Amino acid sequence: MRAALLRLRRSTGLAVVFGGLLHDGRRLRIAELSGALTPALRGLAISTGSGLGGRCLALSRPCAVTDYPSARHITHEYDGPVSAEGLRSVVAVPVVVRRKVRGVLYGALRDALPLGDRVFDAAVAAARDVEQALAVRDEAREQPAGGSSAPAAGPGPSGRSWEEVRQAHGELRALAPRVEDPELRARLLEVCGRLENASAGPARPRGVALTPRELDVLAAVASGATNASAAERLGLRPETVKGYLRSTMRKLEAHTRLEAVVAARRAGMLP
Repeated sequence: MRAALLRLRRSTGLAVVFGGLLHDGRRLRIAELSGALTPALRGLAISTGSGLGGRCLALSRPCAVTDYPSARHITHEYDGPVSAEGLRSVVAVPVVVRRKVRGVLYGALRDALPLGDRVFDAAVAAARDVEQALAVRDEAREQPAGGSSAPAAGPGPSGRSWEEVRQAHGELRALAPRVEDPELRARLLEVCGRLENASAGPARPRGVALTPRELDVLAAVASGATNASAAERLGLRPETVKGYLRSTMRKLEAHTRLEAVVAARRAGMLP
C-alpha cells in the first residue's frame, strides 16, 4: 500500500495520500500517509458509513468531495483530523478482493478544487495494484492448506513455512540476474530449480515454457509485488514487467496475474 500511495502522489500531484486496511471487517485504520503535515490522520479508525472513507466502505465504490467540511452527502465525525491537516478536496477508493472491501486509498488537496478523471483513474489503478498484491498473498497462504501446491506428504515445509520458501525463491530469482559471476549465477538458478521441483505439482503442460525473465517477473508477482515494485526489484522498467506478464499469461492461458501464479504453481514452475 505504501508503494501504491507514493506512485499515486507522484503521478497526480496530490498534496496528501493515505490509506489502510480493515482489521475486523468493519473498521479501517489509517496506517500509511505521504505528504501529511500533522499526525492527525495517523492511526485514525474509520467506521463503515462514517465520513467519506466510511461511505466508500459501505458502497464499495469510489467517493469524492470537492470541499470536505461543507459536503452534505457524508457524515462529519472526522472533521477535526481532516481540518487539522487542512484537507478540502478528497477522493476515497475501495480496495476490493473477492468482492470484499479490504481497505481504502485516499488522495487529497488542500484547496477546494474538482478532482479530474486523471486523478480518479490513477487512484483506481493504485487500488487495483493493492488488490492484486493482496489476492496473490491470500492465495499463497491458502494454497498449502488445500495441498495443491505444497508437498502432499513427507517432512517438507507446510503452512507458513512454505510461504517463506516461496518468498525465498522470489528473492533468489531477483538476485540471480544481478550476479556477474556466471558460475555463481548458474548455481543460484539451480537452487531455484530445486525449490520449483519441490512443489511436487503435476507435469508442465506440453508446449508451455517460460523464459528465465518471465519466471523472474512471475516469482516477484507471486511474492505480492506490484508491477512497479517488481520492476525496481529486477532492475527493469514497469512497461517491461507488464510485457513479460502479458506473454506469461498468454502462455499459461491465464486472464489475471493471480491466475498465472496459480497455473505456474500447479505446473511446478513456482514453489
